[in-house]
Amino acid sequence: MKEDIDFPKVEGVSVAIIKEEEDIWTVHLINQNNEPIEGVLVNSRGYGTIKGEEKKTSTLRHFFDVVPAHSFIKIEPIQSELLVLSNEYWVSFYLNNKLYDKKYIFLPETILKSNTVDIPILNQKGILIN
Repeated sequence: MKEDIDFPKVEGVSVAIIKEEEDIWTVHLINQNNEPIEGVLVNSRGYGTIKGEEKKTSTLRHFFDVVPAHSFIKIEPIQSELLVLSNEYWVSFYLNNKLYDKKYIFLPETILKSNTVDIPILNQKGILIN
């Protein structure tokens, strides 16, 4: 049963969105740990309401063998018109042979230039969820 699995608290792994071009933002996975993370699976999807109508994006799955210590990897681009939806990134990975799992959700209309902060490791401004 799922309740029998011990999922330790995720620390040192973040998801950030930075603006690349006028209408394109990119999503990055950041590993701030002193060890690499391995077997990284990221499920991404968007959902919410646009003009009173329920909308859902396709669920995308991304797999990365390794994200080295103190580095980042680009997950996917995201178009500006999808920023009015909740954008969810469910990340699972192994660190020191333990399974970790965390859901990162960017709420509707929070991905704005006015909400940007300095992103560690990327050395750019963007929206960050730890």
